[in-house]
Amino acid sequence: MTTPPSAHHPTGADPTPELPADPTPEPSAEHRAPEPARTARAHSFNAAAAQYAANRPSYPPALFDAIEDLTGRPLTGTRVADVGAGTGIATALLHARGANVVAVEPGVGMAAQFRRSLPGVPVIRGTGDDLPLADASVDLVTYAQAWHWTEPARAVPEALRVLRPGGALALWWNTDALDVPWIAEAAARTERHFDIDVSAEKRNVSARAADPTGRLDFTRRTVRWSRRVPLDTHLANIGSHSAFLVHGAEHTAAFLAAERRHLLETFPDGFVEEVYEVVLLLAETPA
Repeated sequence: MTTPPSAHHPTGADPTPELPADPTPEPSAEHRAPEPARTARAHSFNAAAAQYAANRPSYPPALFDAIEDLTGRPLTGTRVADVGAGTGIATALLHARGANVVAVEPGVGMAAQFRRSLPGVPVIRGTGDDLPLADASVDLVTYAQAWHWTEPARAVPEALRVLRPGGALALWWNTDALDVPWIAEAAARTERHFDIDVSAEKRNVSARAADPTGRLDFTRRTVRWSRRVPLDTHLANIGSHSAFLVHGAEHTAAFLAAERRHLLETFPDGFVEEVYEVVLLLAETPA
């Protein structure tokens, strides 16, 4: 479903749309993917929106400095569509930098949490594969931890459609700094317990993966940063990831209990130093 563009908002978005009562969002392209596991993971965040908002890491100021440097203009006054906005972690930071932001989010649960956190910022229901925005209506389209839920063959043309000449598409991900010994050890435990490849996340953040058609010329920047959080926050952050949410509660709880014991050996004071590398891919459109 595409929300009709409105003449009352500079991006063509209705600033006060009504979300349907059904807690399950209408399937977007990523939700229609043939793999049942992918579909379940895409839907899993809605039930954990509050946990996600409270415990997920934010993004460092240097990331937004890099966006300004690559685009050659300040975020202040820039019209931005933050797609796959979730609970608004990135949206809030863009708004704080002075950007005129509209959020696009497919999940009802996530959008409801967004409204509680950012009541003054418009959020509309939609996906990157079918953006509910007017043509040439924004200067910047951003995806924070969200591009991997799109189908690039559809999302790239949609981004180009809504961007003004000289606009930019910015994609970024917080990835674990696997060169830190305790993080590498924790990743190995996760891989064994859940049969997932943690390191693949960073390997898959590439221009070729982001746009297999090669239509966009991405520049890559990496920003390293860290945060020190209570162990409970760290574990809740881990548990808010889709790979954990789709497993049974008992299975996940057993892993998190064991992880608590492991981490207390490294951080006996109960505070964890999480280290991330934000990988940014940015491509500008012709002026």
